[in-house]
Amino acid sequence: MSASSPEPIPATPIEVLPPKPRLPGSVVLRASPEDLIDSIAADLFFHAKNCVRAFGDIHLALSGGTTPEPLYRRLMYDPNYRELPWKRTHLWIVDERRVAPDDDRSNFKMIRETLVSHSDIPSEQVHPIDALADDADTRYETELKETLAWREKGHDRLDYVLLGMGADGHTASLFPNSPALTAGGRLILINSGPAVTPPDRVTMTFDLLNASRFIAVMVTGEKKRDMVAKVVAAAKSPDPAELPVLGITPLGGELRWYLDAAAVPA
Repeated sequence: MSASSPEPIPATPIEVLPPKPRLPGSVVLRASPEDLIDSIAADLFFHAKNCVRAFGDIHLALSGGTTPEPLYRRLMYDPNYRELPWKRTHLWIVDERRVAPDDDRSNFKMIRETLVSHSDIPSEQVHPIDALADDADTRYETELKETLAWREKGHDRLDYVLLGMGADGHTASLFPNSPALTAGGRLILINSGPAVTPPDRVTMTFDLLNASRFIAVMVTGEKKRDMVAKVVAAAKSPDPAELPVLGITPLGGELRWYLDAAAVPA
């Protein structure tokens, strides 16, 4: 090669992803949490636009915790999502700890500080849970039913639900062998007792979650890898009492798992 010849540009290494695990529903697999957030945000944006076009609004239920927090921040600062229809959004909380709203353990506190405070969603369309009220569950269930009642019959359900999965296989605040797993016919319940990681919770039930139009389950990191393997192994004969996340079986909607490579079993 002559002195004047340009140096060859090194080839960009191609990220080799592991095979997608065989989970119920469909699976989106990305190399990193950042890439995964891109996929979730794009799908949420598309779904929200479609719902507003079809129904005039979108009923969105969000989870708390550290896993989805970067997603909520991305929705606020990324110009690609500037047109999210917040003014047409009803925001619901999947589950809440029975703590004061300014407690750092409050799911809504995080969602309020990262998302609600920086969007133009009307305050009357934000629906936090009054978690310390004695009738927190029935009060929230009534609010949900009355708000959805404005929709045409058959479309009176949540449009998009974002869930996570704990290292013990719980989702929402539906813990293994906890009372809320077997309380059929209710949409919202107070979940308490020795099987519930303290403090007590107010949570959406399987009946409500499984009636949703679209359910996203976001799972990231090596700490979730063993549980993903257990869910795959148990999926053919699921026991939601032991692995509550396997109780998520939408009746007329879509279930989509979002995983980064670190969460995928070897």
